Amino acid sequence: MIRSAVLRLTLSYLSIIMVLSIGFSLWLYHVSSTELRDDLRRPIVFEEISPGSFVNFDQFRQDRLAENARHLQQNLVLLNIATLVLGSLASYALAQRTLRPIEDALESQTRFTADASHELRTPLTAMQTEIEVALRDNTLDKNEAKQLLSSNLEEVIKLQALSDSLLRLAQQNDHDVAMKSLSLKTVATNATKQLSTAASAKNIKLENRVSDIKVLGDSVSLTELVVILADNAIKYSPRGTAITLSTAKHGNHGHLIVKDRGIGIKASDLPNIFERFYRVDSARAKTNSGGYGLGLAIAKQIIELHSGTIEVTSTVGKGTTFTIKLPLAKTI
Repeated sequence: MIRSAVLRLTLSYLSIIMVLSIGFSLWLYHVSSTELRDDLRRPIVFEEISPGSFVNFDQFRQDRLAENARHLQQNLVLLNIATLVLGSLASYALAQRTLRPIEDALESQTRFTADASHELRTPLTAMQTEIEVALRDNTLDKNEAKQLLSSNLEEVIKLQALSDSLLRLAQQNDHDVAMKSLSLKTVATNATKQLSTAASAKNIKLENRVSDIKVLGDSVSLTELVVILADNAIKYSPRGTAITLSTAKHGNHGHLIVKDRGIGIKASDLPNIFERFYRVDSARAKTNSGGYGLGLAIAKQIIELHSGTIEVTSTVGKGTTFTIKLPLAKTI
């Protein structure tokens, strides 16, 4: 479909180029022909005529006009052929460039659909298998039935978490954030309150060193962003460590920094961690955190909606640092 669209767009661009080229050629031919006809009225240079030959002066002029016209036609034909070749290449390149974002979006959508289908199929298959086995067991007792229901409930919770994440991704694609001045300190405080239970369960200390820097953004979305990053830090940090939230100001941007002392991320995985459903195959995957690889994808969308950027540095075995850069709120 994309290839067909590229070819159609190429033909459209090329048609425009050729119409302009042919129109310009016709205009040039008309002007040049007029000048050649005017040339007939000019005196003849007799040195152009061979000595001793009888020449019909009028025929000489007509022959010279016809020869010049032929040369002009040949040059214009060559010009249009060159325009056709170069225009085809330029039009095809321009068509590819124009449709590349659409192609990337379609590829992303196709990959997202396939990944989502796979993630949905896994818990559904587990539930189906357990239920089918239980239905064939005529000696199933009450305790075994409770275990089956408990296992199915876990899968349902996973499905609900996945569907909620997919819904947030879809909503953020079409969501216009209402920008207003807010404090990064308030955002960090709200986020740490939501994560206090999870941090306490692993005896992890949340160090909130965020200062009162005003940025443009949506409080709910930015709180969710910090929760995603800090929650990941909790999941992948050893018990008894600390996670630090701090701030800085550089130019027209405020920085919110989330730093942990966890297991870290390999350099080869860093370019891909913000992709949907991406999960590394190293020690982070062995922590059995139960995630679907959507958290950082949601975080990236939130940052893009705020016209911000995010940077990540990590050292395996020492920890990871995420730096969020957001536009500062204008002071009156």
